[in-house]
Amino acid sequence: MTVIAVTGHMDLTEDSVTLVRDTLAALLADHSDHGLTGVSCIAKGADAIFADAVLSAGGQLVVVVPSADYRQTKVKPDYAEEFDRLHQAATEVVVMPHAEANREAYEAANEELLRRADLLFAVWDGQPGNGRGGTADTVAGARAAGLPVTIVWPDGAARKSH
Repeated sequence: MTVIAVTGHMDLTEDSVTLVRDTLAALLADHSDHGLTGVSCIAKGADAIFADAVLSAGGQLVVVVPSADYRQTKVKPDYAEEFDRLHQAATEVVVMPHAEANREAYEAANEELLRRADLLFAVWDGQPGNGRGGTADTVAGARAAGLPVTIVWPDGAARKSH
């Protein structure tokens, strides 16, 4: 069985969502014959796209929630239904022992992702991060731990301008 974790950008453009979804589906197909488990924090964007692709490939989903208040404070109304669907579809849900969603909680969640994984998929544009707990930081942590990292950034993928 292969356990694949995900890290990635939340701010993908609408066109990028389809590109990333198709690329992830193709990559996951290579692992679905041997039993597949995906580990995701199911944040909007790359995490949710990956989680949905794992379920579509017939895999099991492990959800890592950064903090007790994450759903109430960080999940926006336009994403709440999808978050709840993925949360309910999970085989296992791990809530990190943090009361509030903050950098420390995100770092702990990312460490848990890496601890459980055989491989990390990073939906990442390769740019430096904006601090601890983000995509670039998680990729660096995986590489430092000797965990294989597959960068998923299909041609044409982009992030929304801020």
